[in-house]
Amino acid sequence: MIEHDGVALSWLGHATVRVASGGTTVYIDPGRYGVLDDYDGADGDVVCVTHGHHYDADGIRAVARPDATVVAFDGINTHRIDRDVERFADLPYEVRSVDSESDIAVGDAIVRTTAAYNDPDGPHVRANGDPYHPKGRGCGFHVTIEGVSVYCPGDTDVLEGHEHLAVDVFCPPIGGTCTMDRHEAAGLAVALDPGLIIPIHYDTVDAIDADAETFAADLAERGVEVRLDR
Repeated sequence: MIEHDGVALSWLGHATVRVASGGTTVYIDPGRYGVLDDYDGADGDVVCVTHGHHYDADGIRAVARPDATVVAFDGINTHRIDRDVERFADLPYEVRSVDSESDIAVGDAIVRTTAAYNDPDGPHVRANGDPYHPKGRGCGFHVTIEGVSVYCPGDTDVLEGHEHLAVDVFCPPIGGTCTMDRHEAAGLAVALDPGLIIPIHYDTVDAIDADAETFAADLAERGVEVRLDR
């Protein structure tokens, strides 16, 4: 766990991030790839899901309080997910849908969203040229608790407009292949100039292996603090 300005942050593996402060706990993209196996938390007031690849009903149940609110991107179509998944309507929680330009209050948390996708003309595409994450299928989450903003951009390239956000803690994916890589994430980090960076979405599977230590050293040379939560 990492402390920053009264906020407790944890990267629990893959894309799963926990943010807690002032009696409010938010999880972003809980589950997948066994990262929450045997997890004993279930303290989440708000659970955010960026896109279908990270939708995991068991993961949500592992982190959510009985009265939790699930905030899910409205482009997630459970019938299009190539796994056996529950419909959001069958979850025992309030579910709120958001698009890529939402700004809502969920209890004591302010939840904003940003676009998240791979440019079809960019490097993060499949062998047939299709982007891993087409436009309109996912979002990023910018969550503010007790005045501290935490930004998880989702599975995405660096997009126009990202650099203008006000961010205290930045949690970029650095694994490359299907998201920005560590070099692209470092460039965005410098533009955002947050108080702290915690990289995520790397080393879970071979396709997203990344040298997090070099990422941290590179940004330290540019005066940006990185903490590796392992």
